Amino acid sequence: MGSLSPEPPKPWVKTTLIFSPPLSRTAGCNIYLKLENTQPSGSFKSRGIGNMMLRATSASPTTSMHFFCSSGGNAGLACATTALVSLRQPATIVVPTSTPPSMTAKLRELGADVVQTGASWAEADAFLRETLLLPREEGVTKVYVPPFDHPDVWAGASTMVDEIALDFGVGMGGRFDDGIGGGLDGIVCNVGGGGLLNGIMEGLARHAKRLGGCDGTTKVLAVETAGAESLYASVQAGELVTLPRITSIATSLGARRVSEKTWEWARAAGPERLISATVTDREAAMACVRFLDDARILIEVACGATVATVYNGDLRRYLGKGLTDEEWARRNVVLVVCGGSNTSLEILEQYKETYGRE
Repeated sequence: MGSLSPEPPKPWVKTTLIFSPPLSRTAGCNIYLKLENTQPSGSFKSRGIGNMMLRATSASPTTSMHFFCSSGGNAGLACATTALVSLRQPATIVVPTSTPPSMTAKLRELGADVVQTGASWAEADAFLRETLLLPREEGVTKVYVPPFDHPDVWAGASTMVDEIALDFGVGMGGRFDDGIGGGLDGIVCNVGGGGLLNGIMEGLARHAKRLGGCDGTTKVLAVETAGAESLYASVQAGELVTLPRITSIATSLGARRVSEKTWEWARAAGPERLISATVTDREAAMACVRFLDDARILIEVACGATVATVYNGDLRRYLGKGLTDEEWARRNVVLVVCGGSNTSLEILEQYKETYGRE
């Protein structure tokens, strides 16, 4: 009797949730860091992209597949890492011309075919779907891997909240007896196309009754940089908006329009539970510089947008409005440290030179 083929390794890992004394002192409340930068691909994208690809291969385990992904960088890196390292299948990644050479080099080092075209992610994605996906490959199934707009992507991202719930002591039916204690008052994340936010909202819905903080709920602060604020523009307009172009340096947030599901979550949760906010490129960039000193962690500017809310006071303005210092000090907030693949010490030095004198 032949042995069964081994299951491919799961494309993501359980990441650490750590308390940050420096950021807690700055914020005035308890700050925990969810270290998604330690995923195999270097970002949270390993969860959603990996889950989507794993389900595709599980549905057709004997089929040869070629994975295609359009991306500003991190989704493509997650796709290439999952395809070439976990699943041993080829991957083609299409990136816009704004993607830096350091990111395209990482993709090629993994063994992915890289195509660089279009001024934005939307243009790169259109080229992928209209030009690369159409021709047939004999004996191969072509699989389109969307960077954020797919239920399997959201489901994968939601596993992050399952892990946070376990760390807070609620995952096995208890409530804070073996975990952090006090409940989870807020999660702060960035928004590009909305895949991460969709997953967080989905995960919180599963754990809402037991994970809620001091007022019984967990608020989500969704942060974008000005110039890539597709969710914020939609909230302000009261309808789903497509930005005319991306002008922010945070190219990983370069979706001109968030997913329909993201807009559904925003409307369903309302502005009290899902708060849309923006920071400037300068605030996001300098947050990366300061975070390296405070946390000894190198992050990219898209992640810097999240961290910037601690340094510029937005965190308390949005999540601690009306609270006394003592009340705010008891609040527990998780910052999603989403990734750091699209940065380097040289880039941070450039930020200091460009923005540090303003």
